[in-house]
Amino acid sequence: MNTEQTLERLKRLEDIEAIRKLKYRYCQACDDDHNPAKLGPLFTEHATWAASTMGPAYGREGIQTLLGDLGQSGTIRNSAHNAINPIIEVDGNEATGEWRLIMIYTGINPDESLHYSRIVGWYKELYRRIDGHWYIHDLYCEVEEASPYKLAPEDAHMR
Repeated sequence: MNTEQTLERLKRLEDIEAIRKLKYRYCQACDDDHNPAKLGPLFTEHATWAASTMGPAYGREGIQTLLGDLGQSGTIRNSAHNAINPIIEVDGNEATGEWRLIMIYTGINPDESLHYSRIVGWYKELYRRIDGHWYIHDLYCEVEEASPYKLAPEDAHMR
């Protein structure tokens, strides 16, 4: 392998790592009550966000509004978005990513009692490099399963 090929491989690995970090920041912002100030800068100006259960939203501002409203609703609190097993393919200034999703969260019922839920699904995404930085340009989340779970009784961990 010559120096040019080695540098090309290194650049591709750096791009993949930058996209992994971008996805981590996305999950982190979602787990911060879908913080629109943190989510907005992760998307291109003309991005699309959609899920099988809600959306779509168009443009950075539309995405910030949709997800920010979700965070303010209290529907999803104390969430843990786990995007795992990525397959990331880089082609110049564009890349694609596929991720599995396992998410758990606490929600508030209409009577203000709490419920505990989990989501299993996947993401398919398109990324764009603009001015040397990677951004999410198109995000789709398919929810395959969403179901409640129960907490163990308080004394169960003492046994």
